[in-house]
Amino acid sequence: MSIGLRIDVDTWRGTRDGVPALLRTLDAHGIRATWYFTLGPDNMGRHIRRMLRPSFALKMMRSKAASLYGWDILLRGTLWPGPRIGEGLRSTIRMPISAGHEFGVHAWDHHWWQMNAGRASVAQMMEQLDRAHDALAEIAGSAPQSAASPGWRCTDAILAAKSTRPYSFHSDTRGAALPYRVRVNGTLLTPAQIPVDLPTYDELVGHNGVDDSNFNDRMVALLADGNPHVLTIHAESEGGRKAALFSDFLARAKANGHSFVPLGEYLATEGCNREGSIARGVIAGRDDWLAVPAGVTQ
Repeated sequence: MSIGLRIDVDTWRGTRDGVPALLRTLDAHGIRATWYFTLGPDNMGRHIRRMLRPSFALKMMRSKAASLYGWDILLRGTLWPGPRIGEGLRSTIRMPISAGHEFGVHAWDHHWWQMNAGRASVAQMMEQLDRAHDALAEIAGSAPQSAASPGWRCTDAILAAKSTRPYSFHSDTRGAALPYRVRVNGTLLTPAQIPVDLPTYDELVGHNGVDDSNFNDRMVALLADGNPHVLTIHAESEGGRKAALFSDFLARAKANGHSFVPLGEYLATEGCNREGSIARGVIAGRDDWLAVPAGVTQ
């Protein structure tokens, strides 16, 4: 079974350190993926304000966020605006692109998008998307093929506006991994939507006795159902302190007959003859709402 693999690059350090490290891991396993880049200011430390919410504080403690990400990520942008990733790390962003991986737009300001999706105007949201798109296209020398909303925070209005941009597919939702086309207000949008179904590291660890000693056991077991799957990893974790754990997972999954492919290749294999919509939902291990597939039909 082919597994769609996407890599979210959210922060300055995730770009600077995590991108080269993940490239080495993927090269060692002969794997290509789809990379989603954040281009603007790294203000991720501003999420610390959400510690006032018990569910977010529990998630941070359960995943041991301070040791997983490091205090530079957790505090970045709290006292002054964070550095602009695309301006300072252009050559690093080019590395997976030059190596033949797919690449797409994740965010201009990742924190801003997560906090404002669903309450800011569509024009404001699209300004963020377009700034990131233009910056990434200038760095890469060609247009990004796709876009993925930060934190899987997306609405009907945002999806409808995104569909006017020249993307081959989107990956904005969490749920069953089969690609489908989204219907908004009776209109069937053209770009395919590729949901992510497998849990991320910080969603699974700390639940039901899962820790690093058995994390890969759980992940490999999730692949054994014979269904299509899409996995998101993060440059900050799998390209950082969890690099060895991720490499072991790849080796075990490959030994069981699975392969990993970029989302564009995954879409070509699975096809997109399904229709549905999106809704706000929640999933285990995450704080607050995200977009999930709804009413998907064959």
